This record gives sequence, C-alpha cells and structure tokens, in this order.
Amino acid sequence: MSELDLHEQEQVDALKSWWNENSNWVYGLVTVSLLAFAGSQFWKQHQASQSEGAASLYAEVMKQTASNDAKRIGDAADALADRFATSPYAVRAQLLAAQTSQQSGDAARAKARLWWVIEHANEEGLQHVARLKLAAMLLDEKQYDDALKHLGTAHPAAFDSVYADLKGDVLSEMGKVDEARGAYKQALEKADAQAAQHNLIQLKLDGLGNAK
Repeated sequence: MSELDLHEQEQVDALKSWWNENSNWVYGLVTVSLLAFAGSQFWKQHQASQSEGAASLYAEVMKQTASNDAKRIGDAADALADRFATSPYAVRAQLLAAQTSQQSGDAARAKARLWWVIEHANEEGLQHVARLKLAAMLLDEKQYDDALKHLGTAHPAAFDSVYADLKGDVLSEMGKVDEARGAYKQALEKADAQAAQHNLIQLKLDGLGNAK
C-alpha cells in the first residue's frame, strides 16, 4: 500500500477521532440490534413453551424498555432473574438492562449484568454478545489487559471478525501498532466484503500506516 496522501490522511485522522469518541456507542448499537432481533425471534418461537410466569415478566421488561428508564427496566429484569434464573428470558432481559444501565452512566451495574449473562446463559451466542460488550466497556475504561483476556476467549467462527476487530482497537490504544495491524487484517479476512463493517475495518487498518 502506498503512503497516504494529505487528503487521505486527514480522512483517516478524522475517522480515528470520531471512533475514539463514539466506539462504545457503536458497539452498544450493534448489541441492541442483535438483541432486538434475537428477542423478537425468541418471543415468537418459544413463548408457548415457557412458563407463564417467566413469559409475563419478560413481557414487562420489554414494556419498560419503551420508557428508557434504567431503574424500571433493571427492576423488571432482576425480578425475572431472581424467580426464573434458568429461563432464557432472564438472559435476554439482563442484556437489555445492561445496555440501559450503561447508557444511564452506571457502568458498574452494566458490567455486573453482563457477567451474569456470561455465567448463566445456556446459549453460546448470547454469552459472546455479553463478552464483547464487556470487552468494549473495558476498552472505554482503558482496562486494556482485562479487555484482551475476554477477547482471547474461544468463540464460534461467526464471531471471528468482531472479536478480531475489537482486539485491534484495544491493541491500537495500547500503542501496539504491529499487533493491531495483524488483528485488523484478520478481521478483514473474516468480515463480509459487502458489509459496512468491512470498510470501517479497512479505514482503521489504513490509519495505522504501512508496516515498518
């Protein structure tokens, strides 16, 4: 790759600045999108087979999300977890509550809820959604080593790109440019070439410049 010209470098610098300010919001948005889809599909497919009590409490959690009130959402999610901890509804409720806790500025509670999901979820995909979100929060808090520990967790191939992408973000913030470059290249290889994520990863890779 040739050296970036001045205009391209300005674009890369602007992107890096925007990403530093908004990366946690982006990961949060991805999480919410995944949860909205998973929640709706889950509700359609499993509502009839779950206990009436768990289903009723999950419906209350979903109702409270419209209020965007972190306490009300959290209280409903906790009531579900307390009474039906083994229900798949409880995991989804805690993920939604974690997102609203973070948005309200309560990072400690958000991380506690994500840990609960990691420890209680029977569905591997939701465990990884929680782990990625937790790693993104740790990156935002500059707890880089802890973030990398989570990102070193074995995971299904479907998560390869997002794990590598986030790992690249952590390594870049740590000043480990060569390692970050390798992580971004891995993320690019695993990402859908037509997806917006692919272009964003490429821009972050370009922003690191050429290898020495």
